[in-house]
Amino acid sequence: QLQLAESGGGLVQPGGSLRLSCRGSGFTLDYYAIGWFRQVPGKEREGISCINSDGGSTNYAEDVKGRFTISRDNGKNTVVLQMNNLKPEDTGVYYCAAGGRFADEQRMCDTQEGVFDWGQGTQVTVSS
Repeated sequence: QLQLAESGGGLVQPGGSLRLSCRGSGFTLDYYAIGWFRQVPGKEREGISCINSDGGSTNYAEDVKGRFTISRDNGKNTVVLQMNNLKPEDTGVYYCAAGGRFADEQRMCDTQEGVFDWGQGTQVTVSS
């Protein structure tokens, strides 16, 4: 059974950092494109950052560029989202998603193209 599990969410003050992890079980994450998406109440789930299957290409939403970094840790079958200089508007439930092996990371983030599996989500709250 293919499963994705997010961890690392929590409450942090503005300007702080969090490190989210997406761990795969039942399949090898480095075979697939992986994305992080955020959802807040009353809004559509939006793509935050996506990485292609070989890790050579990444995509970021405009409002997180320069603050968030997505990377692979293939030895741990994990994709990490390092979030620095967090802002209150970063608050939401963060989901990781798996896309097809040849999914384009920008289209995956923009339209969820190729996404076939989701994790359960982890809450991130940025507040003083």
